[in-house]
Amino acid sequence: MKYINSAIFTIAILAVSSLAIFAQESETKVVDEVVAQVNDSVITLSQVKREMNEAIDSTVKEGKQTPDQARAAIESKKGELIAGIVNEELLMQKGKEAGVDSEVEGQINQRFLEIMKQQNVKTLDALYKAMEASGVNQEDIRNLWRKQITREIVLNREVDSKLYLGWTAKEIKAYYEANKAKFTKPETITISEIFLNFAGRDKEAVREKAKQLVQQARGGADFGKLAEENSDRENVKETKGKAGALNVKDLDKIFAEPLKDVKVGGITEPIEIAEEGIEIFRVDERSKASVESFYDETEVRKAMTYEKLPAERKKFMTNLRQDAYIKISETYRPLVSPLLFADDRQAEVKKGEK
Repeated sequence: MKYINSAIFTIAILAVSSLAIFAQESETKVVDEVVAQVNDSVITLSQVKREMNEAIDSTVKEGKQTPDQARAAIESKKGELIAGIVNEELLMQKGKEAGVDSEVEGQINQRFLEIMKQQNVKTLDALYKAMEASGVNQEDIRNLWRKQITREIVLNREVDSKLYLGWTAKEIKAYYEANKAKFTKPETITISEIFLNFAGRDKEAVREKAKQLVQQARGGADFGKLAEENSDRENVKETKGKAGALNVKDLDKIFAEPLKDVKVGGITEPIEIAEEGIEIFRVDERSKASVESFYDETEVRKAMTYEKLPAERKKFMTNLRQDAYIKISETYRPLVSPLLFADDRQAEVKKGEK
């Protein structure tokens, strides 16, 4: 999984009782403030601070910046962060309105079941205890996944799938004819993998195990058997570690570089993926690119959709904001409003020009 920046928050209230000799009434002091109102929900300062601290921790863990550098960088983007929280809240509300809650909870439960299988844990209670021992709160994870999955479902239903299925046969053919150079056979690489998960384990022990597996694989051991016995992928007994063919140009840099010079039959060094785990790849096959164009309706649809998707998603979010009641507090309005409502104002100008 990618690097995480969760949006888990609570409203913090401190009650201070002043007990005088003559039984004065207690006083309550609120130490939080409302940063923004989004329809019937509020975004609080405690939420914003939590987001900022998690972003700082994530940046520092990646080794890109010192804590002071990370804090300064995140502080300079506070307006963007608050705008992002507002947009996230709108998507959560849209998901609730669309009735996706049961689907979201089902996917969350499925993720926990997959982790149980990977870790060979028999019950959810045992998994939760193992997570707690590793400093991971399962409710925090649930809340994070709930936001991520809701966002994915809403955007896929309301934007992505409608755009993908909306192209006519005439439009698809015309796009292909005008962009034939995009539809040549790409360079591909077929790989097998062994994935070792960090979750609930000592990282140094996992790193040492990865080194040993690389030595065994390079020494002639059956890679499929090594994968079946050691990989944490859920379906490894069926796949024997085979991950299939991938387009070289689509590979993430973290994988593209280690695979670049590995010949067929070769084994990569262990590839560490931030907080997730370690990958070991074997190159099973390489296929060179071709300059000859070929028509594949699915690929053309994908290309057309990816090209228009950013603008369509931006338009969808603009409409969500325009249909919502959003009030930014005076303290944060100069930071947030120019970022949050810039697209909305441009949309209004374009409407006026028509």
